[in-house]
Amino acid sequence: MPRQLGELEDAVMTRVWQGNRPVTVREVLEDLQQERSIAYTTVMTVMDNLHQKGWVRREVDGRAYRYTAVSTRAAYSAALMNEAWSQSDNPAAALVAFFGMMSPEQREALQDAVRMVSPGAADTPAGNPGDNPPEPAAANAEGADPVDDTESEGGR
Repeated sequence: MPRQLGELEDAVMTRVWQGNRPVTVREVLEDLQQERSIAYTTVMTVMDNLHQKGWVRREVDGRAYRYTAVSTRAAYSAALMNEAWSQSDNPAAALVAFFGMMSPEQREALQDAVRMVSPGAADTPAGNPGDNPPEPAAANAEGADPVDDTESEGGR
């Protein structure tokens, strides 16, 4: 996965993604100048760097280039989430912590996404992640006895 975009790279890529069509340095510059003071050469350098890094492709249009994003913002975000998750020493705990940070709307979007990619997931009851936690690992391990939650705490 490519590295995370820097602040200015992200601002430029946001304009490229929002354009949803090939854009020029001048168009990106004019949009960025509504929020900050920035030079044409700075935007040109950032867009050239993004091209060199493979984030955008460009085609000659007269004396200028037109830039197009190579992938979507959604694909970029997904790659960042996957990279962060895969670097965790405890991916399951990282997911639980991530789910805990989500708003109800985000959890609903996550459930919708899981239904889209998981066959038969539409048959599972709706609810928040964690409403139906998986069985403990010991219950699923080969040769291990299932956990019996019916015993009283005093008998353990």
